[in-house]
Amino acid sequence: MISALLILIPLIAGILSFFIKSNQANKLWAVLSSLSVLTITLLGILVFNKSSYLNFDVNWITTLGSRFTTSMDGMSKILCLLTAIAFPAILIATYKNEYKNAHSFYGLMLLSQAGLMGVFLAADALLFYFFWELALIPIYFLCSTWGGEKRIAATFKFFVYTFLGSLLMLIGIIYLYYLTPHHSFAMSDFYALQLSAKQQNFVFWLFFIAFAIKMPIFPFHTWQPDTYEQSTTAATIVLSAIMVKMGVFAIIRWIVPIFPLAVKSNATFIIILSVIGMVYASLIAIKQDDVKRLIAYSSIAHLGLMCAAIFSMNSVGLKGVMLQMFSHGINVMGLWIVAEVVELKTGTRKFSELGGLAQKAPVLAMLFLIMILANVSLPLTSSFIGEFLMLGGLFRYNIYLTVVAGTCIILVAAYSFNTMKKIFYGNTVSVTENAQEASINVQWVLAILAIIIIAFGIYPQPLIDLTKDTVLFITGK
Repeated sequence: MISALLILIPLIAGILSFFIKSNQANKLWAVLSSLSVLTITLLGILVFNKSSYLNFDVNWITTLGSRFTTSMDGMSKILCLLTAIAFPAILIATYKNEYKNAHSFYGLMLLSQAGLMGVFLAADALLFYFFWELALIPIYFLCSTWGGEKRIAATFKFFVYTFLGSLLMLIGIIYLYYLTPHHSFAMSDFYALQLSAKQQNFVFWLFFIAFAIKMPIFPFHTWQPDTYEQSTTAATIVLSAIMVKMGVFAIIRWIVPIFPLAVKSNATFIIILSVIGMVYASLIAIKQDDVKRLIAYSSIAHLGLMCAAIFSMNSVGLKGVMLQMFSHGINVMGLWIVAEVVELKTGTRKFSELGGLAQKAPVLAMLFLIMILANVSLPLTSSFIGEFLMLGGLFRYNIYLTVVAGTCIILVAAYSFNTMKKIFYGNTVSVTENAQEASINVQWVLAILAIIIIAFGIYPQPLIDLTKDTVLFITGK
């Protein structure tokens, strides 16, 4: 029942939000709804953690062999926890922002959370596809309605990419559905299919392209920087911290167990693409003068390593990916929140126009430094153990590709510390001379994110324990 509540609460709260016309009431309603989801998530992980409490199964579309079945394994718990942390963090950090048609804005945000939870919990393929689209549609309207001046062009590109990916995935789901003995959408029946190498290779690419677009990895990444730059910060955080993890999650949940022969035959090609994307995105990030675009390209580099580690197909790499999905999500949340504060305080996102902000906002500078250290995966930050395990898994697959991927550590450090230097250090300039410290709500959110980063950096074992059942299912180890 826990898994059903994690979907139903934001779904119902989101629908009700459209009927609450007071902006202040809408803000409070959204925050309280998201905090209730976080509370239930923690109860499901820490207290009511038996399958009888976590799983849910009722009739849905019986004529098609589809049931409303949700389950919560270790990987689902990690990503549900990330989603549950992200939404109250976003809503509290942006609490003072005023949005036109606020009832629609907060309603769409909560519907997006319901869709994301559904993706991470669905144990039925048709249900998975339903929530995949439910998560995407609100984000499309959030980006196109409350974004920047060029938001329409950016969101149109985003729509074209994601629509194509969703269509390919739907074709793959229907194909597998007709191969099941009793025409069922149950993912357990999909796992039991004995497909030939030719069948696997055909369906593998339908799913992989859909998931690669969502992550995104090279060369399917071109929608991301423009969309991140033009979207409102709240929507950008949802996209960057959580929604891209849908692709990583789906590769582990769908592709690896259902198409093992195709994974093995295509692994080297995909790892090479991922590593090329890492280096390419890191080099472009170094040349950026816009903090939003830098974070966007940095995210592409991090996701590339996750994809490469998955296809290295060993338990070490898979554990690292699941840890890094959580760590990257927490860290990138902090980076985006600081980016918005800098833009609001100074009126610019360009490094060439900034400097000396630490003199005016020392608390913000200190908290941003923790995010920067996590971005370069410094030991004692939560990102370190995930990146170490991913590189270790890739090393077991191919040492030369690992060396190339490892060079990105140097590149990430270069542009991350340069970002810190250009924004916060040095003398103040005209746009930072009158800047003020970040608001208390922003400071509290960033402080909590920093505590999570340091706490799981010092003691990551609870997250590692959550990965064990998923890794055992996939690798048998």
